[in-house]
Amino acid sequence: MALRHFLLVLMVVTIWAFNNVAIKWGLLDLPPLFMTFMRFVVVALVLIPFTRITRAQLPWLAALAFTFGFMHFSLLFVGISYTDAGTGAVLVQLGTPIAMLLAGVILKEKLTLIQLFGIAISLSGVVVLTGSPTIPSWWVLALLLTSACGWAISNLIVKKAPPIKPLTMTGWLSFMAIPIVGVTSWLTEAHQIDALLHASWRGWFGILYSAIASSVVAYSLWYALLKKYNVNLIMPYSLLTPVLAVVMGVLVLGDSMNMFKIIGSLLVIFGTAIAVINLRSLRMHARFPRLSLRRKRQP
Repeated sequence: MALRHFLLVLMVVTIWAFNNVAIKWGLLDLPPLFMTFMRFVVVALVLIPFTRITRAQLPWLAALAFTFGFMHFSLLFVGISYTDAGTGAVLVQLGTPIAMLLAGVILKEKLTLIQLFGIAISLSGVVVLTGSPTIPSWWVLALLLTSACGWAISNLIVKKAPPIKPLTMTGWLSFMAIPIVGVTSWLTEAHQIDALLHASWRGWFGILYSAIASSVVAYSLWYALLKKYNVNLIMPYSLLTPVLAVVMGVLVLGDSMNMFKIIGSLLVIFGTAIAVINLRSLRMHARFPRLSLRRKRQP
């Protein structure tokens, strides 16, 4: 990988990791569902004027507005409001092994014994994390696991949906999620407008960073890199996101560390790595990088 592209990869995973810090800052001033609502408003305003969708794509985007927009993002924001940034990032990382399990059950995709072993390790990490005081109650854990499931289900929907450009998908599912999240915030939260008007720089930074830096900028760079390199070479770097999120939570937010959190986080990340990294493909790419890239580009 060219040095400039390697640095771009590191920049993207760092942006995603710091997003958890930005969310925690925003939640100091804003209710979680309303902050999610504002995030979607900003993303839609930035992307909708430059993207178009077809009638065939519409029902799939509506489904993603619920699974990705409401289940994943809304419940992530609510869950993080009750726990620390690192714990939230680690638990949501379980979306990857959950997606693999769902693909095996629903789409009949075969899982190897090594992949199943990795998934089992990652799930054991959740069991360890339940003993951490950073998870104050079982329902906070349930919220974050449901958020991970929302991400996993969204992956299955994307697989079955007609082709949709990534930023088009991001813009339009955000637009369609606005009424879902907005109504939920109106029913369950109070004084949202007053909170927005009196928000400090942290509240506005949380909204704008999550919407523009994390969604628009980071995903644009990520998908551009995926077009240049083998997927199996790029995807493992995403596992750095929860690691960096834990470190940033400690350094920036002063989050606590304990053995439950350390061991549980390592099990989740290590298990996910075993499940998703295709070592044979990585070795082939390392030995014959041009050949691997040429094979990827063939129609």
